[in-house]
Amino acid sequence: MSSPATSVNGSSSAAKPVVGITSYDAERVTWGAWTEETIMVPAAYVRAIEHAGGRPLLLPPSADGAEQILDLVDGIIFSGGSDLAPEEYGAERHPETDEPRPRRDSFELELLKAALGRDMPVLAVCRGSQVLNVARGGDLVQHLPEAVGHDEHKHTPGQFADHHVELERESRVGELLGDRAPVKSHHHQGFGRIGDGLRESGWAEDGTVEALEDPTKRFAVGVLWHPEEGEDMALFEGLVREARRYREERRN
Repeated sequence: MSSPATSVNGSSSAAKPVVGITSYDAERVTWGAWTEETIMVPAAYVRAIEHAGGRPLLLPPSADGAEQILDLVDGIIFSGGSDLAPEEYGAERHPETDEPRPRRDSFELELLKAALGRDMPVLAVCRGSQVLNVARGGDLVQHLPEAVGHDEHKHTPGQFADHHVELERESRVGELLGDRAPVKSHHHQGFGRIGDGLRESGWAEDGTVEALEDPTKRFAVGVLWHPEEGEDMALFEGLVREARRYREERRN
């Protein structure tokens, strides 16, 4: 009986690609009789990566070590969460903008820039897509209802808003999802100036940009909606597929 091929470090060449997921930083969470500062991420991200054939790995904010972290993974999801500090894109804080999480902000901006520098596959979700835009020199609309006249992107705190997005067919998201797709959103901020090298690839019915990507990279996609909460896993499958290729290339 033949055994699977192994690399010089003894790992199987058929091993699943490891996909990092950025996390919240030391949020106080209650479960049972305990209330503790907790490093956490919604389980939907983990399940989506597992469903797509990847091995999820939680990446808590760190003061340094981006390059060492990237040595451990084959792709990254930049997850959703609280608003990015406006200071990161040269703006004053809007009254509706969340209190800053500077440790998470600085970590994710550094990690994302380093990942793109390696052409590592990246899927940036909601807050993550905003980090992607800011990392490329773009900025954000801090409170969308003031710009579009409604709150349909986040109508009820703690509940996802259902709507559709129109997608550019000649883009990565269009390739994976088609011309139009139902999505689940929970954001009150959006993209302002689009960052260098990024292009718009998806729009809500009110014209708000909902997706952007870097067409020069193997997979660098940002979406303002939450694909992990939907039924279509195509974005995660696309990420894991590219992570597997990235893993194979760097191990050869």
